[in-house]
Formats: sequence, C-alpha cells, structure tokens
Amino acid sequence: MAKAKHSRFDCSPGCAVEATVSLIGGKWKSILLWHLHIDGTLRFSELRRRIPNITQRTMTNQLRELEDDGLINRKVYPQVPPKVEYSLTDLGRGLSPILEALKIWGDANLNRFGKPAQEKAESDTDLA
Repeated sequence: MAKAKHSRFDCSPGCAVEATVSLIGGKWKSILLWHLHIDGTLRFSELRRRIPNITQRTMTNQLRELEDDGLINRKVYPQVPPKVEYSLTDLGRGLSPILEALKIWGDANLNRFGKPAQEKAESDTDLA
C-alpha cells in the first residue's frame, strides 16, 4: 500500500515541528539531504558511495519522497546509459541551517551515544 501523503496538521503548538520532521524524518532522508547540502549536485551512484549502508531500493524510495515533497530536484539526461542528477531545491536549501545545527549537535554529543573515536579505532585495529 502506498504511503499516505502528509496528513493535515492540527496546528497545535508543535505543528511546525511535526510538519518538518514528517518531511525529513526517517533513517536516510536527512543524510541524503546533508550530502546534497555539502556536495551540491550528485549522481545516484555518487550518493550511494557516500552512504554505503543504504540499499538501492530504499535510496530510490527516499529520493522519490524528497522529490515529491519539493525538497530535491531530479534531472534526467537523455543518454545511454541514463544519467540522473539530484540537487536541493530552494525549499530544500532552506533546511541548511537545520542540517548544520544537527551536525554541530551531533559533533558535540556523539561520544555520549557511541564509542569514543580512539576506542573505536583501537577495536577496529584489534579486528584486523
């Protein structure tokens, strides 16, 4: 069954936050937006290399949803093999301060939620 388009928000005090999170929420959308924010226009394969843990199907679906919501552009070049590029729309670029704030907060607090960088490097070395 197809995902229901964004429902009407009740405009309670958190309505704007709810609307924003519904557009960029999920495991991969904000990461896709981040890479387009940082790197500009990227081809599908370039995005896939930057996010190795995402499956092709999931990435395709997430990109379609972001395009349907007006946050990214998808440009198809009529050539063989097909060339498709993705970039942020003006609306998508409006999310840049939010993405930057998430990055800053993550950098400042990542050590609270995962292994510290040095400990991770040591455990990776132990596995080699």
